[in-house]
Amino acid sequence: MTSIMVFFTSLWIKLFFVLTPFFGLTMFVTLTEGYDQQHRKRLALSVASAAAVICLILFFVGPQVFALFGITLDSFRVGAGTLLLLSGISLCQGRAGAGGGVTGGDIAVVPLAIPIIVGPATTGTLLVMGAELSTLRGKLIGSLALLAAVGCVGAVLVSATALQRILGLRGIAILSRLTGLIVAALAAQMIMTGVRSFLGI
Repeated sequence: MTSIMVFFTSLWIKLFFVLTPFFGLTMFVTLTEGYDQQHRKRLALSVASAAAVICLILFFVGPQVFALFGITLDSFRVGAGTLLLLSGISLCQGRAGAGGGVTGGDIAVVPLAIPIIVGPATTGTLLVMGAELSTLRGKLIGSLALLAAVGCVGAVLVSATALQRILGLRGIAILSRLTGLIVAALAAQMIMTGVRSFLGI
């Protein structure tokens, strides 16, 4: 039971940072400028719901995607890890910017859920993770960890007004850069795992 909890917690934390919650918060605050608190909360819940559905689909279709295109898991680990590394570097440099300048209309799914919360790097990571966790227990734990991570991101967005008041945009930007550092480290680990497995080391 303890090992399951450790595994669940590890996945939950990794997925939380892969979803880049503080970059998402920065974009959410920017795109919802002028919204009242209730409107922001409703939108945050819509974003979290859309992100959860998208993430679960990606998590479960990984093996089918690899089989369809004839891609090995190790190759995808290296490719997705590289993309995740670039995303982490962009966050560290404060240059990550997907969906900026979009105003008006329903922004819950696009651009907030995709590509801000679930971007290309996150997509690759979820496909790899879904393929790695091939057992029923692994899929169940992975799904729960994923939903918990998305729920935490949703909680961050719901608290956007309070966090903006407490931290300010500068404080949120600092947290976003720290997230980038963690994402880059996770990406490096993914790349090394893929290379080691491919070389049989």
